[in-house]
Amino acid sequence: MTQETTLRPHRHLFLRGILAVVALTTPVFAVLYWLTIPNGPWPSVLAGQLLVLAATILGVQSFLATAVELTESGVRVRDGLGRTREVRSSDVATTHIVQLYDGSTLDTLPQLFATDAEGRTLLRMRGQFWAPRDLERVAEQLEAPISRPEESMTFAQLRRRCPRMLPWYERLPRLG
Repeated sequence: MTQETTLRPHRHLFLRGILAVVALTTPVFAVLYWLTIPNGPWPSVLAGQLLVLAATILGVQSFLATAVELTESGVRVRDGLGRTREVRSSDVATTHIVQLYDGSTLDTLPQLFATDAEGRTLLRMRGQFWAPRDLERVAEQLEAPISRPEESMTFAQLRRRCPRMLPWYERLPRLG
């Protein structure tokens, strides 16, 4: 592959996030302005609203910065905090594509785990954020054997069967 391809998270997540912020903050700030403008402390409400607006802008920038780039040597991951890291195909021993149940439903979503020879996760992509075809493209790009368990599993089953693929905080049943 000579040309780099950039994959981005689902766009509907962006729209949902913006709508949630607007739906939650508009009535709250409307009531606060209605209560405070006659008495005078409305500048505090304005400061709070500007703080929420600044946090929303940071969230939008983080979402727009998130990407996975397919490169000749593997993949380059840019997270929402602006960090970039390279996952080289030569470092990946196995790529696992696991179908996990989504919460308490019968719906499943794929998750991709690219692991090294010791079983440590080098890359994780969740189906909540990435399209299934993007997970497949990344798996092909990494050029490692692909493991696909036949049966879907719950998160608890994944935690028991493959604890090293999960970060420490997801290994603890009460926290994860």
